[in-house]
Amino acid sequence: MKLGFMSAILGFMNFEQVIDTASALGYSCVELACWPQEQASRRYAGVSHLNVAELDDALVAHVKEYCAAKGVEISSLAYYPNNLDEDLEHRSYFHDHLRKVIDASAKLGINMVTTFVGRMQTKTIEENFAEFAKVWPPIIKFAEERGVKIAIENCPMLFSRDQWPGGLNIASSPDNWRRMFEIIDSASFGLNFDPSHFVWLQMDYVKPIYEFKDKIFHIHFKDTKIDYDRLNDVGIMGYPMHYMIAKIPGHGQVDWGKFVSALSEVGFAGCACVEVEDRAFEGSHERILQSLQLSKRYLEQFVI
Repeated sequence: MKLGFMSAILGFMNFEQVIDTASALGYSCVELACWPQEQASRRYAGVSHLNVAELDDALVAHVKEYCAAKGVEISSLAYYPNNLDEDLEHRSYFHDHLRKVIDASAKLGINMVTTFVGRMQTKTIEENFAEFAKVWPPIIKFAEERGVKIAIENCPMLFSRDQWPGGLNIASSPDNWRRMFEIIDSASFGLNFDPSHFVWLQMDYVKPIYEFKDKIFHIHFKDTKIDYDRLNDVGIMGYPMHYMIAKIPGHGQVDWGKFVSALSEVGFAGCACVEVEDRAFEGSHERILQSLQLSKRYLEQFVI
């Protein structure tokens, strides 16, 4: 297992600085944010450490050489839009950029892209899967033809008022994963599993590792803390941001020993990347770097 971090938290750095930081902190890999060159639409979105629209042979060579010189691998190219957006113009824009990210991953020899399936926010889950069956097979075929794997994160994107009622990603539960993989039976289609979302969703985050061991392509190391006083006040039908708090690993309620043990038991030997969304560490660039230092120090109990 290789320990890395998701680069979106370092939006104030360029590509070289991100790789330098990973090397200096002793991380093995980086999940590289590759959003279009535009203003962020939400927190942690819009960060681009590689402009895939301008990826020519010279830039490919530079990225490969720089990573090799620093001893840091790129685990995946990351782009997390709503790929089932009900606005077809937005959806087309997202898919166009996603294809560029897939192409870039192939050219760089990374061969992994992390993203969301997406969701039509006001439609039923049945309607969403009918749309998924139309929209996603061509995307996976595009990736297959280039030797690229697509790893879907399990975040429901259902946190605040603008994301209700349905959220922005159907790939949020084992039940939905089974339906996804029945519709698209491809070795190029799998999961980027983040246990923190299952904590506030009150789900077992260890058991699915055994069932979906062959579909876990990538891991996010992020933690979550539940504010039970607030939960008792608003209930599970309240906006999750009213009662759940994103934390760095070890500062929340994930049992990382059990989680990593299960990954080891099923033979997971891929990349596991810290994803920092902890507001307690956002006050300064120094605090952000401390969050990566502390996360690595904690996780090295389990991942060498």
